[in-house]
Amino acid sequence: MGLTAFLLEFFVKIIENLGYTGVFVLMTFESMILPVPSEAVMPFAGFLWHEGAMSFWPIIIFSTLGSILGSFISYAIGKYGGRPFVLRFGKYLLLNEHHLESTERFFQRFGEKAIFFSRFIPVVRHFISIPAGVGNMRIGKFTVYTVIGAGMWNACLAYIGFKLGEEWERVRSYGEVIDIILVVLIVAALAYFITKRVKEIRGRKVPTQ
Repeated sequence: MGLTAFLLEFFVKIIENLGYTGVFVLMTFESMILPVPSEAVMPFAGFLWHEGAMSFWPIIIFSTLGSILGSFISYAIGKYGGRPFVLRFGKYLLLNEHHLESTERFFQRFGEKAIFFSRFIPVVRHFISIPAGVGNMRIGKFTVYTVIGAGMWNACLAYIGFKLGEEWERVRSYGEVIDIILVVLIVAALAYFITKRVKEIRGRKVPTQ
């Protein structure tokens, strides 16, 4: 069983055993920069909706509540830990000073509405709450943009799962192909960062005259 298939099977078991609570927990993790992609959670919830084991509105409510809770936790990390916390521990979450500065520039360019639009962007939606906290974004607006953006995204994925219906097993069989793509992307990313690091080290070496 490949990595993607294993994770998908694990998420499916959680939802099957815990129902709406499982959706809530997984989507909380998804918004806390943990490796729980909403694309692997919400479509299966939609599939259960198709099978009559779940209903649309409870799925959206519980998933969005999870997104809100996870986002609040990440927001608090940014707000109370600040730049020093992110710079010190961000590396364990694949964050660095460059990511933080880029996100801050993103906020400066697009404003607080970036919280809404980021919910539809892979990877970015996992990190966006931390710089929002660092920037001390007003919690009211943060909540509104999170609710609307996350709610729309969760509903879209659940509806896709509902429409897939009986094709769910075929979709799951694509896991091996996704694994190959992920491995290629990871190798490419490692090669990029290693090359970049080597160039930085060489750039620091100033030849003596």
